[in-house]
Amino acid sequence: MISLQQVRKVYGDGETRVEALRGVDLEIGAGEFVSVMGPSGSGKSTLLNLVSALDIPTAGRIVIDGVDIGTLDDDALTLFRRRRIGLVFQFFNLMPTLDAVDNVLLPVLLERAAGKDDRRRASALLEAVGLAGRAAHKIHQLSGGEMQRVAIARALILEPRLILADEPTGNLDSATGAAILALLQRTAREHGTTVVMVTHDRAAAEAGGRLVRLRDGHIEGDAPTERAR
Repeated sequence: MISLQQVRKVYGDGETRVEALRGVDLEIGAGEFVSVMGPSGSGKSTLLNLVSALDIPTAGRIVIDGVDIGTLDDDALTLFRRRRIGLVFQFFNLMPTLDAVDNVLLPVLLERAAGKDDRRRASALLEAVGLAGRAAHKIHQLSGGEMQRVAIARALILEPRLILADEPTGNLDSATGAAILALLQRTAREHGTTVVMVTHDRAAAEAGGRLVRLRDGHIEGDAPTERAR
C-alpha cells in the first residue's frame, strides 16, 4: 500500500539547512494500522506530509496504492489526495459556517453536487461515530471530541484506501480519545483501510498493530505493538 524507498527531505540551504529525513525505507501493507512516534525534530511530521502528498521528497521514491506520486503534477496530486487519502488533523480543519453533515460532505462537494445518496452516507457516518443527533449542529455547538469525530467521518466519506491521522487524540480527554482510537481500529479491521497515525502518546500508539519510531530523520525501531503480540 505504501512504499518509501531511500526517501530524503531537506529544508533550507547553507546554515539553515535541515535534513528532516535521511534515506528512509518503509513498507506498509494494506489494512495495517501503523503508529509513528518520535521526539520533536525526528521527522515524523515530515514523513506524514510526504505520504499525504502535501510535500515532495528531495530524493527517493514514494509509491502509494500503486502510484508513484513523484510522477504526478500539482493538479494530479490534488486529485490523488482528495480521492484516495483521508486526512485527520489534530485541529480538525472544519468549516465553522457549515453544520456537521455538510462538513462531512465537503470532499464530495469538491468533486460534484451532493445527491441524496451522498447525504444518506454522510448521515450514516455521523451515526457510526456516535453523532446521529448532532448532524444539524454548527461546529461551534460541538465539543472537541465531537468535532474530531466529524473530521473522521469526513475522512471516510469517499471511502479512501488510506487514512493519515496527525495527533488525532492530542486535544481530547482520555475517554473521547479512546473512542477515536477504537473507531480507527474498526475502520482498518472492517474495511481494510490502511491507517497511519502520528502521535506523541505511547498509550495511543498501542492502538496500532505496529510501531515505527523515528529519531534524527532515521527509523530507529519498527516492531509490533504490545497489543499485536
